[in-house]
Amino acid sequence: MSAWNRPDPKEHAEYYARYIAQVPEGSILETLRDQLPGTLDLLEVPADREVYRYEEGKWSLREVVGHLIDTERMFAFRGLVMARSDGADLPSMDQDEWAARSNAHDRPMSDLTKEWIAVRRSVVHLFASMEDRAATRRGRASGYDFTVRSFPWIIAGHELWHRQLIERLYL
Repeated sequence: MSAWNRPDPKEHAEYYARYIAQVPEGSILETLRDQLPGTLDLLEVPADREVYRYEEGKWSLREVVGHLIDTERMFAFRGLVMARSDGADLPSMDQDEWAARSNAHDRPMSDLTKEWIAVRRSVVHLFASMEDRAATRRGRASGYDFTVRSFPWIIAGHELWHRQLIERLYL
C-alpha cells in the first residue's frame, strides 16, 4: 500500500471530504498529471464566455480559474510546510478576498491556463519528490489538523468539484 493513498477522514478537516470523494482510486500523482487536460478542454470558450457570471456577484469563469490556481498553490505550500515539519500553524484563506484582490478577471483565459499548467507541473514534482515518510507528517492549517498526503487529494478533488460547477453553471 502506498504512503500516498487516499487519506483517512481524520487526516483533514471534514469540509474537504467532499473534494477527496471526487477523486478516483489510483495513484494520486497520476491523477494530478492526467486530469488537468480535461478541465482545460472545458475552458476553451469564446472570449465573451470567459467573463460570464452566472449570477450577479459571482465569479467570472476567469476568476474561477484564478481561484483554482491560487488554491492549488496554497494547498501545495501547506503540504510543503508540513512535510518539512517546521510546526507552523498556517492561516486560513478567505477565497472571496483572494479573488477580489486577484486580476484574474482581466487576464485572458489562455494566459491563466498557461499559468495553471506550470503550477500543476510544479505541484506534481513537489509531491513526487517527497519521501514516503513525509506523507503522514502532520500540521495545522485554518485551525485543523492535516497530513501532508491529504493535500494532493484535496487539490485533485477541488479541481473536479469546480469542473462540475463549470459544466453546470458556466457552459
